[in-house]
Amino acid sequence: MSNDLATWLVANFTNAFEVIGVLAFALSGLIEAKRKGLDIVGVAMVAAVAAFGGGTLRDILLNRRPLFWVENDWWLWVIIGLTIAALLFLRSGDLAITERAMKWPDAIGLGVFAASGTQVALELQRSAIVAVIMGVLTSIIGGVLRDLFTNQIPRAFSDHEPYASVAFVGCWFVVLADALNMQPMWSVALGAAMIIVLRLLVMVFGWRVPSWRK
Repeated sequence: MSNDLATWLVANFTNAFEVIGVLAFALSGLIEAKRKGLDIVGVAMVAAVAAFGGGTLRDILLNRRPLFWVENDWWLWVIIGLTIAALLFLRSGDLAITERAMKWPDAIGLGVFAASGTQVALELQRSAIVAVIMGVLTSIIGGVLRDLFTNQIPRAFSDHEPYASVAFVGCWFVVLADALNMQPMWSVALGAAMIIVLRLLVMVFGWRVPSWRK
């Protein structure tokens, strides 16, 4: 395989992962907004902050310009389209929308954004710990903003389930894979898969993290 072809595959694989992450978090925002009974503007705003919040903070902290959704402004049309589709198809009585339903796409977004955010920082020659923190922030901020916009304490801080800690572990896997000179596309894919599987296990078995006594 030529170097040019390998570079093209890696670049497009990273873009594909970003697409998956944005769509997953946007869907979690749509579901939560629907559960709260928001109007079309509220649905669009919650979907947008869930989808773009983590990547925006990452780009600001890493001084990447333009922001990823500004450079690819078609993402804004995707959010508008998803909002309209949600209002048409997620009507009352059509689907039992529960808090648990929101957690499934959220788990996918968590894994994809954590791994890809770490890789972005590594490609900018940031240290391992900074890359991990960037990955964690990329993966949790969208969900935090989603919950704040729907008037609740962010679940990442209050539901006592491993969430940011799961992302933290997976981000270190991406750093280790990079140190071992693994192709970025594979380190991101495997890191994301590890985080998603761990998060789903948390949901299925109800694992908890220690918390302060009231």
